[in-house]
Order: sequence, then structure tokens, then C-alpha cells
Amino acid sequence: MASLLNPPLTLPQNKLNPGGVLSVATSTIPCKKFQPFLTRQRSHRHCLLMRAKASVETDMLAKDSVGANAVDDKDFGVVSMHHVGILCENLERSLDFYQNILGLEINEARPHDKLPYRGAWLWVGSEMIHLMELPNPDPLTGRPEHGGRDRHTCIAIRDVSKLKVILDEAGIPYTLSRSGRPAIFTRDPDANALEFTQVDA
Repeated sequence: MASLLNPPLTLPQNKLNPGGVLSVATSTIPCKKFQPFLTRQRSHRHCLLMRAKASVETDMLAKDSVGANAVDDKDFGVVSMHHVGILCENLERSLDFYQNILGLEINEARPHDKLPYRGAWLWVGSEMIHLMELPNPDPLTGRPEHGGRDRHTCIAIRDVSKLKVILDEAGIPYTLSRSGRPAIFTRDPDANALEFTQVDA
């Protein structure tokens, strides 16, 4: 009796074609009276309900397929971080910090004279920091004491304790990581936050 009230429904079948596009095929659900005591109107309503259910399931499968393919469409070939742009008010003052305190070297292959503002490219391993002399939109006061709570650039280093000695000798304030991991936070002359995290070489 229950099988007469609920006619068997063939669920949509998924087939992946060679092109990788999901095609959804559904079988036709017969629309006939399954019980003599059902009125024509109720039987028709029942068939419409079953068709609607199959249609919704088909749409859901098609959307899942589109979602899966969309992820692949967004793979545009990310390789690594190329550079980080840091604003500075005075290029010479910033270069003194980045070159003489941190020991970063200028990338001579990237001349700054082609840009409509003064700046410099500094090597950080195989990536770079791009210093740009522009009015700094960030205030020097009112920033969090701990640079980890501010916008910051993180540089991987081999020895946090050695950098700590260098900053102490230069009189540059810093804070250590609140989590206890080997990391130190400081700020450049324009209050841009820098994190140095220790990694295995």
C-alpha cells in the first residue's frame, strides 16, 4: 500500500564526461494514478510534487558541479609573495634603518627613478620590500604597543636572540611574541610594524 502512495523515484544520475563537465540526466517520472481512490486532482498534485523534488535535486547537483569547477578556474598560478610596499616620510632615514640596522641590501636591478616618487627596493631573501617616500597616512601615535596587533610585515629569520641584541644596541624598542614562540616585533621610523619570526634554516 505504501508503495502505491509513494511511487518509486529514480534519482538523478551523474556522469562525468571526458571534458570534465558534469552532465545531469533524470528519468521521466510517470504521471499516472497509483490508487483508484485518489482523485485526479490529488494524483496530478502528487506527480507535480515528485517532479519538483527531482528538479530541485538535479539543480543542486548541477550547482555542486559548477562550484567544483569554479575552484579550478581561480587557480591563476600563485607562486609566492613578490614584495611588500611600505610608506616612509623620509627615504634616507628609512634606508638607514633597513640597511644599517636590519642589514637589507638594495636591489639595484629595480631603479626607483622610473616612478613619480622616491623609493627603493630592498631584498628580503628572494622577495622584496618596496620603500616609497610618500606622506604616511598612518599616525605615529595611538598605535598598539605590540606590533602584532597592527598591520605588519613578517620576515622569517634564523636567530631572534641575535636580532634582539642588535635592536638593544641601537636603542630600538620591541616586544616579544605574546604566544611564547621565537618572534620579535618592532617598528621602523614611520611606525610601520615589523615581525621577525624564527624559522629553521
